[in-house]
Amino acid sequence: MRMDDAAVLTALEQTQAVRKGHFQLTSGRHSDTYIQCARVLEHPRLTNQLAAETVARLLEETQNTNIDLVISPAIGGILFGFAVATALDKPFLFTERKEGVMQLRRSFEIPPTAQVLVAEDVVTTGGSVKEVCDLVEAAEATVVAVVSLIDRGGVPVFQAPFYPLLRFETPSWAPEDCKLCKQGMQMDAPGSRKSS
Repeated sequence: MRMDDAAVLTALEQTQAVRKGHFQLTSGRHSDTYIQCARVLEHPRLTNQLAAETVARLLEETQNTNIDLVISPAIGGILFGFAVATALDKPFLFTERKEGVMQLRRSFEIPPTAQVLVAEDVVTTGGSVKEVCDLVEAAEATVVAVVSLIDRGGVPVFQAPFYPLLRFETPSWAPEDCKLCKQGMQMDAPGSRKSS
């Protein structure tokens, strides 16, 4: 069953994925809104439905782009990326940080000339996505597109065509410009990059 943007937003709200407060995003920017996609991804059937809708929209937009495999950055992108790969019936890989550097581990290999789809849960600037794209290109493969559940409306730092399921623009600020910091509001940093 297809989902429109209103249904996607309802799913986020019903799973309490939209949080309000003072947050440091994975990108390092600060915001008063955090999209905790892990709350949506707790629900396998819903996750598969969102991934299937993402794939359907991607294939409509790109006239059935050839995709050989799907890859995601750990940790946030893994569940969504796996669901996207399932919807496409393609192999799935994920990258991890070791000593702060994004890399392939666990004997994963990207075949040269592979057509690769990068899947992420939430994109603000796409720093993690760019690191994954760089790994794909270093393997002499091609990033055909990037998909995500949510685009927070930042300016992406990666060059690949980008097809988010939902654009959910929320304000974000450089730390030195953060009005919430200036008000002394306690900050939460729920992103996964710092724990790697």
